Amino acid sequence: MSSSIRVRFAPSPTGMFHVGGARSALFNWAIAERSGGTFVLRIEDTDANRNRPEWTEGIISALAWIGIDTGSPVFEGPLYQSHQEPQHRAAVARLQADGRAYHCACTRDEVIARTGDSNRGYDGFCRDRGLAEGVVRFRTPDEGGTVVEDLVKGTVEFPNSAMEDFAIARSDGSPLFVLANVVDDIEMRITHVVRGDEHLSNTPKQQLLWDALGTTPPVWAHIPVIVNEKRQKLSKRRDKVALEDYRAEGYLADAMVNYLMLLGWAPADDREILPWSDMAQEFRLENVNTSPAFFDVKKLRAINGEYMRALSPEEFTAACEPFLDPSWDRKVFAELAPLAQTRLAVLSEIGELVDFAFLAEPVTDEAAWNKAMKEPAADLLKAAAEAYADAPWNAEELKTRLEEVGLRFGLKLGKAQAPVRVATTGRTVGLPLFESLEVIGREVTLARITAAISRLA
Repeated sequence: MSSSIRVRFAPSPTGMFHVGGARSALFNWAIAERSGGTFVLRIEDTDANRNRPEWTEGIISALAWIGIDTGSPVFEGPLYQSHQEPQHRAAVARLQADGRAYHCACTRDEVIARTGDSNRGYDGFCRDRGLAEGVVRFRTPDEGGTVVEDLVKGTVEFPNSAMEDFAIARSDGSPLFVLANVVDDIEMRITHVVRGDEHLSNTPKQQLLWDALGTTPPVWAHIPVIVNEKRQKLSKRRDKVALEDYRAEGYLADAMVNYLMLLGWAPADDREILPWSDMAQEFRLENVNTSPAFFDVKKLRAINGEYMRALSPEEFTAACEPFLDPSWDRKVFAELAPLAQTRLAVLSEIGELVDFAFLAEPVTDEAAWNKAMKEPAADLLKAAAEAYADAPWNAEELKTRLEEVGLRFGLKLGKAQAPVRVATTGRTVGLPLFESLEVIGREVTLARITAAISRLA
């Protein structure tokens, strides 16, 4: 069933795709899917100096990765703001004809000279001069206030006296963003504007423009800003914010979607792991928090681990493929994959978990070596090699024999297996030891233990 609800996601193609933008897109997508409405992708590409085609392609690819499908019946676009310039210019002309906008030739220095205050906005000097050139400014009301009804923030009133006559077009006639954004929303029949609350300060200006153009403003909803662990707004210069980086690191799309939906909103019953279909049905703007949302990478990793463990063995193996060395034996990896699946947080870490099985000799962590290879490590390794020489080669028997060796040295299994683990895998932590030894085989295991004994000698 279709509805008249039309939401939009309007990114600028000027860089990598921000996780905050992905969260906004998902909130809008949930609204469109649940209501049977329309999700409009509008590329705001009017900044010719910064726009690049590859950024636009990146936006579309990133949206597809998080499940916003261009083939869905609720999807419309991509539409391009640059194609709308005739409508933008027509709106500027209409506002001027109605006396709602005027030309201004003032420079910033002239305004400061008149007001004596560099922090003060434009003083309205050109309002009634009847100029025919210069930037075009919107004539804001002098009295009263502009009230924004926001589904997340509630009722927010902005005093008109604090709002300058803001520019809507440059002196060459090209429209500015604040005007273009409103005209595009009107032309595309947008009913709900759901975006980050950093845009809340623009909203009274845009609402005045909607009114001046004779159109009812949309339903506003400004969702909370996303912050880092220091409660600072996520910054491209300081934080890892590109969705593409998380994708390249090996986060699963479903896990990322699940986590992003939890930034500022929570489903019923304190659930955290749930499928998209449930989230889309439960999501309500009225239930979005007003407090900043903390982007907790540790929590993201935990959720990703949950999704990783829920994959079938075949799905997990396929997901790991881009992160495996092409030379590694895939049959051997298939044996190790179930062991790794329960321990992995992100796919990019698969290499350091399994590389010991494919290298001529393991990459040894020197700190691990120094910790594990203390007395009586050499004698214990010799005893382990003797015990393994004729052992039936299965994990349970390998464990039993090393337990027996450990008892001879007064060591529990945890202590006894440390030298063997470092000798055979190069690290003190990793996959289950005895299952790993079963996979790499007797010959490799004994060769590595012997090499470790030689190094200790």
